[in-house]
Amino acid sequence: MIPAGFLQDLLARVDIVDVVGRHVELKRGGANWMGLCPFHAEKSPSFSVTPAKQFYYCFGCGASGDAIRFLCEHTGMSFVDAVAELAQGVGMQVPQEQVSPEERQHRQRLAERRLSLTEALSKAAAHYRQALRRSPQAIDYLKGRGVSGEVAARYGLGYAPAGWHGLASAFAAYDDPVLEDAGLVRTHAEDGGAPADPQAATPQPQPPGTPEAPAPTAAPRRRWDWFRHRIMFPIRAVGGEVIGFGGRVLDDSRPKYLNSPETAVFSKGRELYGLHEARQAIRERGHGLVVEGYMDVVALAQHGFGNAVATLGTACTAEHVQKLLRFTDSIVFAFDGDAAGRRAAARALEASLPHATDLRRIRFLFLPPEHDPDSFVRERGAAALEEAINDAVPLSRQLQAQAAAECDLGSAEGRARMLAQARALWSALPAGALQRQLLGELAHAAQLEPAELAALWMPERAASGRAAPRADAASAPWHRRPGARSRPMPAASSDLALRLLLRHADWWERLCAEDHQRLHELGGEHGALVTWLEGQLLEHGAQTWAALDAGLQGHPLHAAARRIVDPDSLQDRHEFADLERVLHRLWEAELNGQIAALIDSGRTDREHLDRIAALRQRANEHKRLAAAVGSPDGAGRPV
Repeated sequence: MIPAGFLQDLLARVDIVDVVGRHVELKRGGANWMGLCPFHAEKSPSFSVTPAKQFYYCFGCGASGDAIRFLCEHTGMSFVDAVAELAQGVGMQVPQEQVSPEERQHRQRLAERRLSLTEALSKAAAHYRQALRRSPQAIDYLKGRGVSGEVAARYGLGYAPAGWHGLASAFAAYDDPVLEDAGLVRTHAEDGGAPADPQAATPQPQPPGTPEAPAPTAAPRRRWDWFRHRIMFPIRAVGGEVIGFGGRVLDDSRPKYLNSPETAVFSKGRELYGLHEARQAIRERGHGLVVEGYMDVVALAQHGFGNAVATLGTACTAEHVQKLLRFTDSIVFAFDGDAAGRRAAARALEASLPHATDLRRIRFLFLPPEHDPDSFVRERGAAALEEAINDAVPLSRQLQAQAAAECDLGSAEGRARMLAQARALWSALPAGALQRQLLGELAHAAQLEPAELAALWMPERAASGRAAPRADAASAPWHRRPGARSRPMPAASSDLALRLLLRHADWWERLCAEDHQRLHELGGEHGALVTWLEGQLLEHGAQTWAALDAGLQGHPLHAAARRIVDPDSLQDRHEFADLERVLHRLWEAELNGQIAALIDSGRTDREHLDRIAALRQRANEHKRLAAAVGSPDGAGRPV
């Protein structure tokens, strides 16, 4: 973790006008500098940079922050990369975590390796762009698909010539191993056998004069270009560096699309084509539009939908969803209406469920079977696509439709099968109002009461006497079950638990799985913040509050997090024992709630009374443990 003191020193030295001015044209207006906001579309400048406070603010959209946040939000840099860039600019050395010399050297080698690959890929991208300008055939193809020169330039489109060694003109050292490691070239097997070349599956027409395929035994010709006679789509990381390519044939030969292989900088399961270019449009439109093909992205941009991104010839993954949710809380998946599109939608649903908190909106759009997004927008126009997006199916309805597929809901067997198919999907949702409401809707479709379905799906809760979720209890916090006499959980305890975790994110790893579950069940904004924080930890590791605060900029949970971690609390000093204490309080309150629910049931049989006694013993144990780790008020420490 980067020390907070270092961040304060860094921001004091950085000139925010210089940092912002590299990306926004600024003009002095009194004590401040003004320009057009980079975070939303506007015609009159409302974006203000105040050098005295090292702060920016937009009077139009409310975007605000310091130099670190600006780089993170505008360029897509990670917090660590933004800090490193600013530190380098002012001659400061970012403090390194305590690691062994061997580990430090290993990390340095990895960083140098990644840099060498991205430099080679960037050079290849420039070569392909130049080749496009010299190829009338490739230019005519793009014009025939309705792609303008402006859009082609925005996405850096290029052309890989048909020759076997075209990159030799761009790289003096064509035999450099970096080219193969970057996925730009391929070599024959050592035994001189035929190359494993997917482009050889269907013979491709080659322009006159194209050299023949390299002979297997000719040593000088053992290496050849991976991409040949294809329109090239550079794949960029969020920060803008080229990390791979997609290539499309200009005719009907196969394979139609060819991607870069997996490398040290490129993984299909993690990257989205067009995300770097789409960031601004995603903010302006309020949602990201996920499609399946490179040409879909480019065609949609041509018709005003610059917020489109594409998966890279693979099923949508949870990492894809998580990456896109860094820029928006609303996603629309657009699929072909055929069977393959339905299968892709099923995988996208499964990838989205763990991230579908109550504050996010995820929808599914199915085009007519004869169309993909490219053909649809070209034939029917932007207005028709806009209407289709507005009518997209919410995640909740898509889940129910997927669960009911091939089920006869007119029979008991069909309804039972529907529930069996729905259970795993429903269980993948984060705890919250959406999950509770879906329980009620699924129960209704199966002709059951919500409590009956809860007893089937959560028998451990039914056995323990915990009240099952009710359809009319969707907005009730977890600590106040309808009908129970248990006292509500003091908001201060939930606030303190979140405040400690947001300020000391590394403490999450020291908690047991049971405590993780308890925190997720807080519900409301607290539970949503826990889900968000866990996602950040999985993607970026433990971060400072400053980094998390930057990541929450523009997020619906930002105000809640700012309220919980108020400025006055930043001066407080805490220990891990404070978190342990408040978790024991949460457990005590939860168990007391279960006891109250059991008492309210009116049962007096021995098994029931034994259950109450066991729960009371556990509640008292948590009460004792809370006292053992310190006094309730934190031994004088402000909480």
